[in-house]
Amino acid sequence: MSRQRLTRSGNGPVYEQIRRAIAEPIVSGRWRPGRRIPSEMELTKAFSASRMTVNRALTSLAAEGLIVRWRRRGSFVAERAVELSVFQIWDIAAEVARSGRTYSYALIGREHTVADDEQAAAMDVPAGTPLVAVSCRHSADGVVVQLEQRLINLTVVPQAAEETFSNIGPGRWLLDHVPWSEAEHVIRAEAADAKTAGLMGVAQGTACLVIERRTWQAQTTITLARLIHPGDRHALTGRFRPISGT
Repeated sequence: MSRQRLTRSGNGPVYEQIRRAIAEPIVSGRWRPGRRIPSEMELTKAFSASRMTVNRALTSLAAEGLIVRWRRRGSFVAERAVELSVFQIWDIAAEVARSGRTYSYALIGREHTVADDEQAAAMDVPAGTPLVAVSCRHSADGVVVQLEQRLINLTVVPQAAEETFSNIGPGRWLLDHVPWSEAEHVIRAEAADAKTAGLMGVAQGTACLVIERRTWQAQTTITLARLIHPGDRHALTGRFRPISGT
C-alpha cells in the first residue's frame, strides 16, 4: 500500500467519503494509470470501514471508469482516468487547492423561489416546484475563477431550505449531503454581459467558458447549475485516440 496516508474526504455516506478519497489522487494525476490500488483489506483498515462499504466505493469508481478491477489481481488506476475528470463532478475548492493556490468563497445571493415556466422546462420539473436559488463566487489567490448560479429542488433536498450557504458553496454542500445517480454537462462559449462581467471583475464581452450541469437522483432533477469561467482562467482538457473502424 502507498505510504501516503489515506483519509476520508468530505461528509455524507461513508462509501462516498472513501470514493472521493481514492478518486482525488487519480484525477489530480498523483496516482498514474496502471498504479495498483490498495487491496480491500488494506482500505478497510486505512478507512476504519467495513469491507462491504469499501467494495461499494470501489464498485462506484470502476463504474465511473477511474479504476479497473481484476479478479485475484486487484484494482488499478484506469489508463485514461485523468481524462475522465472533464466529465466528473469535482469540487472547485479542491481543484484550486491542487493547483497550489489559495481558495476563497463569497456568497452573492440566496433566495427561496418557485420554478417559473422557463426554469421548470430547464429542470424538467413542474412549474411551481419550490427552489432555492444561490449565486456565489469562487476565487483563486483573490481572482474569480468561477461564478456559480444554481437552482436546488427542495422537493428532493428539503434540508437545503435551512442551509445559508454563507460559508460553503452549494456544489460542495450537495456533494457532501445528497447522493446523485446521473449528471449532464452542456458546455458552451459565451461573452460576459455587463452584470456577469462586474461580478467576475472582467471586461464586458470577455469570452467565458460556461458549463450547465444538471444532476438527477433516480429520475428527478436535484439541481441545475450554471458555472461561468473567464476563458483565460479555466480549461477542460481531454486526450483521445481514434476508435478502430471509424
